[in-house]
Amino acid sequence: MKKTVLTFALLLITTLGFSQDAFKNDVVKYLEVSGQSNTFKMITKDLASNIPEAKKAEFQKELDASINDLMGKMADMYMTEFTHDDVKALLKFYESPAGKKLTDKTEVLYNKGQTVGQEWGMGLQTMMMKYMQ
Repeated sequence: MKKTVLTFALLLITTLGFSQDAFKNDVVKYLEVSGQSNTFKMITKDLASNIPEAKKAEFQKELDASINDLMGKMADMYMTEFTHDDVKALLKFYESPAGKKLTDKTEVLYNKGQTVGQEWGMGLQTMMMKYMQ
């Protein structure tokens, strides 16, 4: 009887472990196909311009490892907010033509969004000055 219970417990733990791995792998895949991992690469691409040429390759390797670590932490965070089925639905969308288009437009939308945000910020500053006087 003890062997049966122990075997069942071990099987359950193993199954849950594999299930969590599949879930995390799907979240990491979502971060990639949604363009979120590329966003961090896009944001950090100019960092290498401040590094001496002789050290750029080593810096890039360490930066890539840092981004991979960040993606793992982001995946853990997503796993607390979404179910595996939610992530599978998100993957289905991002693998669709509309989802792929959205991902392809990430950099363009980011750049245009910065301009819109700056314009809004200047208008907000003007509005604040009006009320501060």
